[in-house]
Amino acid sequence: MGERAEIVELVGSSTESWEDAVQNAMDAADGTIEHVSGVEIDSEPTETDREGGETERYVVTLEASFDPEGS
Repeated sequence: MGERAEIVELVGSSTESWEDAVQNAMDAADGTIEHVSGVEIDSEPTETDREGGETERYVVTLEASFDPEGS
């Protein structure tokens, strides 16, 4: 039997860093997606809500692949 994987797009944000935005996306998905086998940043991270030249929020879109059968 061949391997099967599903891919889901996740969006994370943070007021701290890009890394924290990725972790927040993964943490939010953790309760519903099991057996994640890989994560790839799907788009360039963006900065939003810039005030006075400082970044207020970091936003990142990523794809997580997982085994829907849990093997």
